[in-house]
Amino acid sequence: MSAVLVQRVREHFSCHAEEYDRFARVQKIVAARLVAQASPLIPAGRVLDVGTGTGEVARCLRERDPGRPLLVCDLAPGMTRHAVASLPNALAADGDAQSLPFVAGVFAGVLSASVYQWMNDLPEAFREARRVLADEGLFAFALFGEGTLFELRASHRQAVAEMQPGGCSHVQEFPSRQGVAAALEAGGFRILRLWSENEVEWHETVPDLLRALKKIGAQNASDQRPPGLASRRVMQRMNDIYRARFAHEGRIPATYEVIYGLACKGW
Repeated sequence: MSAVLVQRVREHFSCHAEEYDRFARVQKIVAARLVAQASPLIPAGRVLDVGTGTGEVARCLRERDPGRPLLVCDLAPGMTRHAVASLPNALAADGDAQSLPFVAGVFAGVLSASVYQWMNDLPEAFREARRVLADEGLFAFALFGEGTLFELRASHRQAVAEMQPGGCSHVQEFPSRQGVAAALEAGGFRILRLWSENEVEWHETVPDLLRALKKIGAQNASDQRPPGLASRRVMQRMNDIYRARFAHEGRIPATYEVIYGLACKGW
């Protein structure tokens, strides 16, 4: 990541650490499912939780494996402090997933949930995970895929096309499963299993959804993003389109495509 982008992401997530758990409902489900799949496959040794947020992955792993040594790491210092406060005897470090502050080969498991979709260079982030992983270790992750928030993205694209002809929609894009597989292979991993599941979260209104996304720091952090989502006219039209196309029984859905992966060192 560029220095500007790193600072932007750090600020986004640090400033929402204290209230993150109240809004991160899908993220909690994803963390629990990831740990359930990964924990039986991790050999003895320390586990690194990359992009720990408030520590949900590490807490789920500790519940299943209380004696496992844990180290939590996040780009946002506010998140790291929040996570380690609820994890007695865990170690903590601030660090970027694309440049982890650890020597090579020291972790039996590298786990991460709801983080890697923010990477500008996914193969590089995966190479870093591989670098710090022991030879027999397990890499397990969950990230949001290209179907995530398709309702929001489709509504915004249509609103921009109608209200600002020639304009472009700049809502966050997410990687495809094929792209994730290619990034894993480029990063030197052998894929054990790669699959996706959908989670649907319901909101009363589109503004409620947008507020929830802001509370969990899930703002578009692309290097090339323009400022703000759009003009007031575009936002109002997006709201109308979203409700007309997707509302059900008075509420609106927000779909998250979750791509799960289990991998080990290749070659």
